Amino acid sequence: MESNDTLKSLRGKLLITGTIKLETGMHIGASKDFAPIGAVDAPFIRDVVTQEPILPGSSIKGKLRTLLVKSHCDGYIMNTIDKDKLEIKRLFGSADPIMPARLQFYDLFITDETRQLFANIATDTYMGEIKFENVINRVDGSAKPRQIERVPAGTVFKFKVAYSIEKEAEVTEDMKILQEGLALLGIDYLGGHGSRGYGRINISIDDVKAVGNSTINTQDLLDILRK
Repeated sequence: MESNDTLKSLRGKLLITGTIKLETGMHIGASKDFAPIGAVDAPFIRDVVTQEPILPGSSIKGKLRTLLVKSHCDGYIMNTIDKDKLEIKRLFGSADPIMPARLQFYDLFITDETRQLFANIATDTYMGEIKFENVINRVDGSAKPRQIERVPAGTVFKFKVAYSIEKEAEVTEDMKILQEGLALLGIDYLGGHGSRGYGRINISIDDVKAVGNSTINTQDLLDILRK
């Protein structure tokens, strides 16, 4: 049960939308509890109904928070989560002190244009490509081959995140922090194997819509997020 000190009023919501386009193949792993003969070693995560690739909101949230925490560290060692700065805690949530996250991330699904693109392309798997790699033993030079399924470059996901307006005086600062995280992510990567070129993305913020009683100027916020 939250104390009265942690209960927040809600002045409204912001819905931030845009796109994330893959510049290189991306791999965010799925469960391998069942792997039929001939299956790839490392499949990517798919929507259970359509079998199309998805980009989990948890992956974006976790990556953004990690990049922001690293960039705001006072020393050379990353602090524990309870030592995160207040500005980061209020955006992503905290258990100590109890602070509900102001940002709520959506799972991302592909655009209709991407669906049409892959309808006319023969891919290794349904909307996927297989990347063959070798792990080389440094001592004896032996190779251990593996197959990694990737979401192909050119895939576009519909980006969506909601923001709870609790204090209008803090909205601009919060959007600047979010923009910083998105900028960091734009030159980092999503998913695994990023040091080998996987998961490079291009983020485009297209719109900020306000819902509720807020008097926030959404155009100003859009300008911040597009920097």
